[in-house]
Amino acid sequence: MTTAQSDGPESFDPANAEPDPLSRFARWWTQARGASPFADAMALATASPDGTPSVRMVLLRGFEAAGGFVFFTNYESAKAGDLRANPRAAVVFHWPELHRQVRASGAVERLSTPESEAYWAGRPRDHRLGAWVSPQSRVIADRAELERAMEQAREWFADEVPLPPFWGGYRLRPDSIEFWQGRDNRLHDRVRYTRSDTGWPIERLAP
Repeated sequence: MTTAQSDGPESFDPANAEPDPLSRFARWWTQARGASPFADAMALATASPDGTPSVRMVLLRGFEAAGGFVFFTNYESAKAGDLRANPRAAVVFHWPELHRQVRASGAVERLSTPESEAYWAGRPRDHRLGAWVSPQSRVIADRAELERAMEQAREWFADEVPLPPFWGGYRLRPDSIEFWQGRDNRLHDRVRYTRSDTGWPIERLAP
């Protein structure tokens, strides 16, 4: 396994730090993808209407410097239900190969149908069929139920597999991003950016 090389010492001094957290994330993510096969994995935390938290691993399927973090799921899943009731979420990336972590939180919005279709078109055929047959988060009798549904789907969609009306993407637009850089002496570096009307004020946090 190779380790991505950084492009110079990171500045964690708020007076000198990179002013745009989204561009810093893009750079860190690129470096992580060169160092880890799991660089796209992120923990996604949501909360139910009564405030019950829930967290699960999902994959970052896109990042927009002007927008935020993009992921895809079944719109009838438990996480989607949380997001309908409380359209805010938090994500965490952990890249142990680089001794780095990134936390972000903010509002979540659904992608447009054309945006979801553009991603859907690039998915492997079996992934698309699986999205059609899995009643995500619901109780099922056994695995055989899914396998029977998959065989039926292969017959139904002999050619193209269209985007299901209940499946698509979300975009988390961060209003807070925290970067964590591990240090051998346990005095780790933490810098938090918080969105404001005029930019991204930066604060250094104790480890």
